[in-house]
Amino acid sequence: MDGNLLEPVNDEKDLGVQLSADLQPSTQCHLAYSAASKVLGLISRTISYKSRDVLLRLYKSLVRPNLEYCVSAWSP
Repeated sequence: MDGNLLEPVNDEKDLGVQLSADLQPSTQCHLAYSAASKVLGLISRTISYKSRDVLLRLYKSLVRPNLEYCVSAWSP
């Protein structure tokens, strides 16, 4: 491109999905796990009323979207 060489990269983040050169989903899985774990820690530290219903609603609204984001793209 205009006489410049393109440098190879090992991974690329596109639309929030981490793609590796070998197209393995391990990096994306690790990032999703990390984000979900942080949210679980936040819930554990900040919520004092821990009934089953409250925790289930928090999990479904805050944690699960981190785990399911673009799952069809990185793990068809």
